[in-house]
Parts: sequence; structure tokens; C-alpha cells
Amino acid sequence: MTRIAVGGFLHETNTFAPTKATYADFVHGGGWPAMSQGPDVLKIMRNINVGLAGFVGEAEANGWELVPTIACGASPSAHVTEDAFERIVEVMVEGIRAAGQLDAVYLDLHGAMVTEHLDDGEGEILARVRNVIGKDIPLVASLDLHANVTPQMVEQTDALIAYRTYPHVDMADTGRAAARHLALLLQTKRRFAKAFRQLPFLIPISWQCTNDQPTKDIYKRLAAVESAAIPTLSFAPGFPAADFADCGPSVFVYGKTQADADAAADKIVALIESHEDDFDGRIYTPDEGVRHAMELARRASKPIIIADTQDNPGAGGDSDTTGMLRALVRNNATKAAIGVIYDPTSAKAAHAAGVGATVKLALGGKSGIPGDAPYEETFIVEKLSDGQFNAPGPYYGGRDMDMGPSACLRIGDVRVVVSTHKAQLADQAMFRYVGIEPTEQSILVNKSSVHFRADFEPIAEKLLICAAPGAMPADPASLPWTRLRPGIRVKPNGPDFASVKPRSPSPAIG
Repeated sequence: MTRIAVGGFLHETNTFAPTKATYADFVHGGGWPAMSQGPDVLKIMRNINVGLAGFVGEAEANGWELVPTIACGASPSAHVTEDAFERIVEVMVEGIRAAGQLDAVYLDLHGAMVTEHLDDGEGEILARVRNVIGKDIPLVASLDLHANVTPQMVEQTDALIAYRTYPHVDMADTGRAAARHLALLLQTKRRFAKAFRQLPFLIPISWQCTNDQPTKDIYKRLAAVESAAIPTLSFAPGFPAADFADCGPSVFVYGKTQADADAAADKIVALIESHEDDFDGRIYTPDEGVRHAMELARRASKPIIIADTQDNPGAGGDSDTTGMLRALVRNNATKAAIGVIYDPTSAKAAHAAGVGATVKLALGGKSGIPGDAPYEETFIVEKLSDGQFNAPGPYYGGRDMDMGPSACLRIGDVRVVVSTHKAQLADQAMFRYVGIEPTEQSILVNKSSVHFRADFEPIAEKLLICAAPGAMPADPASLPWTRLRPGIRVKPNGPDFASVKPRSPSPAIG
């Protein structure tokens, strides 16, 4: 029987973010399933939208024996601590070492992990695994669409295969694609030639959405290039908030011959570069966005949805800034809701006060973001929750969520979801679990950039993007870069890195 060792270790690192990812964060998981080890991995990793879950289903259909090691992820944040990285990788690598005779290894990785002691977290993981299994055992990994792919990652693997959707509704599909490619490797007993290209400009995450152009068409044409000569190829737009040399978009292709791989890679690179002008769009200030939403809501039959993109916990934000909440209250918005504000202290105070109580809080604003501060106001506690619920929408794909003790607070006609744990608001259930019916609101503010669209576009009249103070600037050129590779443009058609003087954004409290 074919024996495959499997594991997963996912983190998207924003090196400018305020809070690091500890071992405890990976144990909890945030928006990912809680950490599992050994046989428990195969119990948890099935029938959910995660790369490893997709691989497990396909592998079992193939009759493969799986040797599970460890599976974990944590919400995007600043660097993974050295302690967390080393403890998790030790379990993974030693599990593979102890597995005995293996035919292949599959890993579910993100591709944009930076640790306290390593720029290239995934490159190091893959190198350590390769050192254990030797050069002849196939090693395949699935990656997030936002991977900052490095030369070492490409060198150490037989194939890297990235998601093709943002919102990431194809994570499990990508795991299945990795299994199919691995089956091809095992069947043909051959290696494919590799081509790797890094693009010359950073792409803001708000314009990487595959529901819109130009990315929608790029991925359509990418899929059309696949053939017997090119069994798989990927475009990773990258995560433009990791200050190291390999940050940025990339293309990686696997072909029967080097000429096949190079030709396909060059074709896709030329296509992407031809759309540089299109990776841009309108972003509102908090007051502009709220006023425009209120105007639209007067004639709308469905909610106007605002992305609080710069405090997206899916991109390293702490999900606790108050700029959008202030704008809703200041402009007297009605039938409005915002979520999720991560504030364990306020959630605890709401539970202590009880439903119907009036509480004075210093809500959110505790992560030290320039231009942000706690919002000191009086709120009514409308509903309480233990934070346990299922998120059935396309992004989370039926994951069980644990947001910890949570509350719905009201100020005026604005309702606020407050939680003890943080996760990106990418599912309607993240309003409903505290008693807010999203379809009945006029305005919804989601602390997310794009993932929310998978579940919210069907109920939305219109989507807007706002830039309140947060850890993930909508414009990557505003970040204080110091270590990018020389010559890369810090935004589409923007200045190149060598000409940018590092600076810290300091927007006013909005």
C-alpha cells in the first residue's frame, strides 16, 4: 500500500503587525481548527474547507495509507515565535522520521510565514523534511494564494500548488489537486521541470479578489494553460506585508520539459504584468464610506457592506480598532452592525453586567495602532453568547468556531459584536451567534478584506472598502519597508523599493 506522511502548519505573517503568534495561538487555532496530532489529525481534517482535509479525502479514495503528524494554524499576526515554530516543526519532522518506509510526503502550508528567527518559515520546514526523507521521495505542498514563495521553497519540493480563489473557497480543492499531482508523480516515477518567476510589483490584497478583474481573468487563463505538458502551475499574488527580500507575487510552473515550464511561466508573467494598471480601485475614508453607505441604504433592499480592510485579522490586524465604529456613531447610522471587535475585557464586563444592562466601556483600541484608541462610551448589552457556533458559509466551510465569551452591544442604533478570541468576519454566522440577523441590517461593517465576500455578496446591495487605522494598510506603499529586494515596486506603478524612504503611517483617529 502507498504510504504518505501528511501534516499542516499555516501562518500568514504581517511583520508590521502588533501581536506575535505564540504556541497557544496554534493550539487554539483562531479561525483554523484547533491543533491536532497523530490519529486525531485524520478525525478533524475531513469535510471542511482546508487543504489537508481535501488531500485526506482524495488519498483515501486512492487507497493510500496516511501517516498523520500534526495539523495546526493560527490567525495572521506578526512573527511566529521561535518557541512555537520549533515545537511544532519538531513534532512534524520527528513524526515523518518515525514513520518508516514512505512513498511520499504532503504538507499543507501557507507560504508567507516569517518567524522571530527565520525569514522563510516554509523554506526551513521543507528543507528539514527533505533532509529526513532524502532526495528521491516526492514532497508536495499546497499553498495559500497569498504565499510569498521563495527559491528555497521551490528547490526543496517536487511541486507547490496554490489556491486559485480569493475568497479562498477552494482550499480543500487545492489539497485534492495536490493529491492528484502526487499520484501522477508516483505513477510516472518522474520529476517535472520547474520554472519560478517573481513579479516586479506588490499587489494590494483588496485588488487580489478573484471575483473581480483583472484577477478573475488571469486565473481563468492560468487554468487553460494546464495540459499533459504542464500538469500544474500557480500564480500567488503574495502577501504584501512581510518585510523580507522574497515578499511579493510569483508564478511557479511544472512541465514535462524545461522549455515547456519556461514558456508557460513567461506567458503567465506577461499576462499579469499587462494588467498592472488594473490592480487598483476606490477606497473610502471612514466618514466617506459611512455617509455613502447611508445614502445608498435609503434606496436599497439589501445591506450595504463595508470592508474595514486595514484591521482585517486575516491579514495581521488585531480586529480591535475603533475607527469604523466611531464613524457609524458620529454619522448617526441606523440599523448598522460591526464585527468582530476583539476585546476580552469588554466581553467579560458585558457578561458580568448581564443582558439589558448599561455598561461604560473602553472598547477596543488596545493594540497600539497609530491613530487609534479605545472607544470610551456607554453601551447596552443586548445578547450574550459562549462563542461556540458553526460557520457554514463557503469560506469557513462548516468549521466549528470558538470565539469565547461574546456579546452584542448597542450604542444608538449601531450594534457591535465583541469577542474573547479573534477571527476574520467572513461568515454570516459571526453576526447571528450574538443575535444580529445580517440580512435585516441596512449597513454591515466587516473586519475583513475579501474573504467575507464568499458569504456576504449574495445578501449585499453593494460592497465598499474603507481604510480606518489598522495594521494592514490598503496601500502597501505606506508601510515602512526596509528589506525588500531592490527594484521591486511597492505598489502597482509605484516607486521602486530603493527610492522609498521608510516611514510610519500615522492617520488620525477616525
